[in-house]
Amino acid sequence: MEIHQLFFYLVALSYFFASIEGLSRSDFPDGFVFGAGSSAYQELHTRMAKGLAYGILSLRHTQEDIALMKEIGLDSFRFSISWSRVLPSIQPCITLFHWDTPQALEDEYDGFLSIDIVNDYHDYAEFCFKEFGDRVKLWTTFNEPNTFSSEGYATGTIAPGRCSSYVGNCTFGNSGIEPYMVAHHILLSHATAVKLYREKYQASQMGEIGITISTFWMVPKYQTIASSKAASRALDFAFGWFAHPVTYGDYPKSMRALVGNRLPNFTVIQSKMVKGSLDFLGVNYYTARYADDSTSSSSVHLSYTTDSHVNLTRFSDVNNNSWTIQDALNDRLRLKYHQLHLSSRLKATRARINVKGYYVWSFLDDFEWESGYTYRFGINYIYYKNGLTRYMKHTAL
Repeated sequence: MEIHQLFFYLVALSYFFASIEGLSRSDFPDGFVFGAGSSAYQELHTRMAKGLAYGILSLRHTQEDIALMKEIGLDSFRFSISWSRVLPSIQPCITLFHWDTPQALEDEYDGFLSIDIVNDYHDYAEFCFKEFGDRVKLWTTFNEPNTFSSEGYATGTIAPGRCSSYVGNCTFGNSGIEPYMVAHHILLSHATAVKLYREKYQASQMGEIGITISTFWMVPKYQTIASSKAASRALDFAFGWFAHPVTYGDYPKSMRALVGNRLPNFTVIQSKMVKGSLDFLGVNYYTARYADDSTSSSSVHLSYTTDSHVNLTRFSDVNNNSWTIQDALNDRLRLKYHQLHLSSRLKATRARINVKGYYVWSFLDDFEWESGYTYRFGINYIYYKNGLTRYMKHTAL
């Protein structure tokens, strides 16, 4: 892709680190942040009991969880404020939007499908800056907006579950148009919030604001020119979809060429506002994908999922909810994952690449969207059948 200037602040992964063989905190530069992440919806996903709502991260566990963070050695905790629910001694990194659009806005004007969302998001962001800005120094406007746009509006696998009938089992939607509309409105909402923060709050509150984008590293499936170009396009359509506009003020050229007039345009004023609208760039990533050129894209059944003309090969996920507690706590493969990753991060830091922090997904086992409770990504095991008791996995010890 065409991004030459990279801004890295946090790396959120599906697993975590603690004290890892061969590495110690002293190996990393002063100020390097080690943290863990969560989201309001996933951690506070309710279960009804006697008419009352309880969540994993409920108030009765707050002090326990903060103590657990200290025991593990975290510097920071990344969590989201729930727009639909608006409401210690560890640095908060706040995500303003983690896929929970207020139902009232969905009902009124279809949420992020409407340009009206930009003004409402501006007001929501201002409320948060005003109420919490004296204590929050790290703001993330959106978490994985590319995932929200594609899976919410192209495949329909997450809320609001919209897609074309030829893509999935959805009642409403248009997989060839809506993902791009939603992404466009998200970028304008993001840039509007950043502009507001910089002009009205940043000088007095002395915080930083950015956006977190997810991606996979795209590896050419074959050592051919076609596969190499496919890998580049796959990165453009996943990562560059949002990273390119906030860096250069427009979408990647490959997207302009392939999506055509279905890809919205920025006005001159909007482009200037979006360009450079970040103090840091968060990158959520988990693993890699093999990419190869696709020649089977339909010119009739248009969809974001096929517009890149790329076939991606992925590894199947493991449903680790079926493991015994003993197996789940003994997560040595996860430990090896972090050992190798942190070794690479340290090399990057020594090469003067400005990586400022490392956040894990997630602090606790949580509600993994359409997969429910079938995956356990936390560094702390939640015993759902015994009062949500916490047990530290090996990686957290």
